[in-house]
Amino acid sequence: MPGLNLTRTEAATRAALLNVESYNVTLDLTKGPEVFGSTTVVKFSAVPGSTTFIDAITHAVHSVTLNGSSLDPAEVSDGVRIQLPDLAAANELVVVADAPYMNTGEGLHRFVDPVDGEAYLYTQFEVPDSRRMFAVFEQPDLKASFTFTVTAPSYWDVVSNSPTPVPTEIEPTEDGSARSVWKFAPTPRLSSYVTALIAGPYQSVRSEVTSSDGRVIPLGLFARKSLMQYLDAENIFELTRQGFEFFEGQFGHPYPFEKYDQLFVPEFNAGAMENAGAVTILEGYVFRGKVTGAQVERRAITVLHELAHMWFGDLVTMRWWNDLWLNESFAEYMSHLAAVENTGFKSAWTTFASVEKSWAYRQDQLPTTHPIFAEINDLADVEVNFDGITYAKGASVLRQLVAWVGQEQFMTGVRSYFAKHAWTNTELADLMVELEAASGRDLDGWGRLWLETAGVNTLAPAVAVDDSGAITDFAILQTAIDAQPTLRPHRLAVGFYTLSAHGKLERTHREELDVDGPRTEVPALVGLNRPDLVLINDDDLAYAKVRLDEHSLATAKSHLKDFAESLPRTLVWGSAWDAARDGETPARGYVDLILANIAHETDSSVILVQLRQLATTLTYYVAAEHKLDTTIKAADKLWNLAQAVEAGSDAQLQFAKSYAQLARSEGQLDRIQALLDGTDALEGLTVDQDMRWELLTALVAGGRQGQDRIDQELARDNTSNGQNAAAQATAAIPTREAKAAAWESIVVKGELSNALQASAVAGFMRVPDTTLLEPYAEKYFEAVPGIVKERTHALAQQIVVGLYPAQLTTQATVDRTDEFLAGLPEDSAALRRMMLENRDAVARALRARAADH
Repeated sequence: MPGLNLTRTEAATRAALLNVESYNVTLDLTKGPEVFGSTTVVKFSAVPGSTTFIDAITHAVHSVTLNGSSLDPAEVSDGVRIQLPDLAAANELVVVADAPYMNTGEGLHRFVDPVDGEAYLYTQFEVPDSRRMFAVFEQPDLKASFTFTVTAPSYWDVVSNSPTPVPTEIEPTEDGSARSVWKFAPTPRLSSYVTALIAGPYQSVRSEVTSSDGRVIPLGLFARKSLMQYLDAENIFELTRQGFEFFEGQFGHPYPFEKYDQLFVPEFNAGAMENAGAVTILEGYVFRGKVTGAQVERRAITVLHELAHMWFGDLVTMRWWNDLWLNESFAEYMSHLAAVENTGFKSAWTTFASVEKSWAYRQDQLPTTHPIFAEINDLADVEVNFDGITYAKGASVLRQLVAWVGQEQFMTGVRSYFAKHAWTNTELADLMVELEAASGRDLDGWGRLWLETAGVNTLAPAVAVDDSGAITDFAILQTAIDAQPTLRPHRLAVGFYTLSAHGKLERTHREELDVDGPRTEVPALVGLNRPDLVLINDDDLAYAKVRLDEHSLATAKSHLKDFAESLPRTLVWGSAWDAARDGETPARGYVDLILANIAHETDSSVILVQLRQLATTLTYYVAAEHKLDTTIKAADKLWNLAQAVEAGSDAQLQFAKSYAQLARSEGQLDRIQALLDGTDALEGLTVDQDMRWELLTALVAGGRQGQDRIDQELARDNTSNGQNAAAQATAAIPTREAKAAAWESIVVKGELSNALQASAVAGFMRVPDTTLLEPYAEKYFEAVPGIVKERTHALAQQIVVGLYPAQLTTQATVDRTDEFLAGLPEDSAALRRMMLENRDAVARALRARAADH
């Protein structure tokens, strides 16, 4: 639709013309399930006589009044933008419209809980979707004060950025239902994408925290009625207080808003969203049953990440989306730092290395990789830029920057930045000026090499020893691929690890230094005895792939489980994974390495990542002729491990889940059926409702159960979780008829909500026999252009990425993708990028399979 894609040039032109003072937004949420009433009054100044537009995605525009004069909605509105001619120096615009509720996780999302039939609403506005709720100049540098007035059923809770006022009851609806009006106080100056509205019969738990300036800040936790029994509120409140204490101390600025609510909402597309004072969070973080420590830690990092945004993102906001990376990277870095230094999650840097950095390295080796400081030309660029570069590489490079300038100097610069730029918009240069002043380091060259170029370097040791084992020469070699040839400066540590008398690999020496260029000599290590293992990038300060010398690699293979600490072991895990993905080592060797050592891993998040990578390796990287046999053997090993580890442990739960995912043989499926029926048990494993769905889906995918059994389980668990699980299981039925029905529902009809569609996509692709997917390869390429054109970004991306025929893993898939890419029009940048990344996954898998013969 014309006008959906705002360009940077349009935004800059509009920002030069306007200064927005305030929005007064009145919403009526009692008009039925399809649309809501939206009246917006905007006050703004402009260059006299200029012309611009305001963004408003509407169902119908009833009236447009500019400075007292009525404009014809049919002439000025196209359903996406409203044209504003002949502006005065001071302007007042009134737009009266109806806007549609969404079921895509964008704009004002409406969800009906199957448990109680109640409607629950929430907003998700990043990147360009506040315009789906009210008329707005939708760009981050046109900050304003927002006043929301909301009419809703009287028994609802209504939450926004300002504290919730006492509602006033008004005349009932036509059916006699009581309704009330909530008039919120004006917000501070905010960007529109961090405003929020959450409404419905949510339940809440309340607490408070004392800010560094002495204010008592109310805290609230909200969830649907059917989930409140599972909400461990005190854990989240404790994390929130720890975050307040840490961030206020580090940033030198008290919490900038009047209250802090955290709302767990249904069918959310992301982990969370940093709405000012009203953070929305993925409802999956309300745990119905037993979960892994990795999930608990991920929730903690998410809570801290969004709280950090209250300063970096909400108080001070990027001018345009090319600095999105800085928003997200800063919050990601600070959330892990806070976790390590002020909560019980002391191994968060291990998780960072295992989860975030592996994501970054994977993204940075795609053909679509880009500099951290990316050129964002329009909104379409932003929507596909929520990636491993923006979040994970950016955060990794910030950690490298902190090592480069020093942590206290970094925080000193950050404190100056907040003091100087509160409530305004900034660019990267504004932060770099403060960091240079605080550290005395010239960061121009550093910024060019790290932020303006793409790619990941590889670091390897070059070690020479004499006959006695003493090191005679030690250097660090840095390389880059031809496509991204930049060599960068690194601040890193070299660790020496030696097997102790009790069989543990313990660090016996650490050398921290600056590395630059293709070869960096390390004279401080000359004369020392060569240890059992040399680890470049010890403590994970630098962002680089790491290779081990032959002596160290032999030690790692034999003693990976024997590291005394989790972080160095994780770095070696990462090096092994890189080598397998790159086709440098056979995939089955990596499978063996995991299965021989995973039971000794102490970090839950590392176990989670290794098991995910095990599944990826078995699905894509093991040579086709060995795939089934290797998968069956891996599953058997996981079952043995689940029996051998401590009953009820985190590791046991993860091994059992992975076993269910990989089960292929008749005997394995028999065992899963017995676990589900209760005729057999694994001591310590609780088969709760969520585990029941995992076991049932494994049986369905294996051809043991069908729709009747799925329907029975859904009757037992007719909740939103149950409906999503049932949608996945139904799409996983391994028959031509079931796959055809799933394809019709997802691709042809396109009526599923974002959550149900994601579940159905996952189920459709879950096949032990990939011949079931072959008929859909060509259908996929035929359907994708229309999907991208007709559906919102969130739904289209689920299909373009999720239904790509990667599991076929053939050269024919690569060739057909090349043909598709060659025929794409020039204005298909987002689709082109997704397809290039899809193609790369198959090409990489083919190289890895070739190395596994």
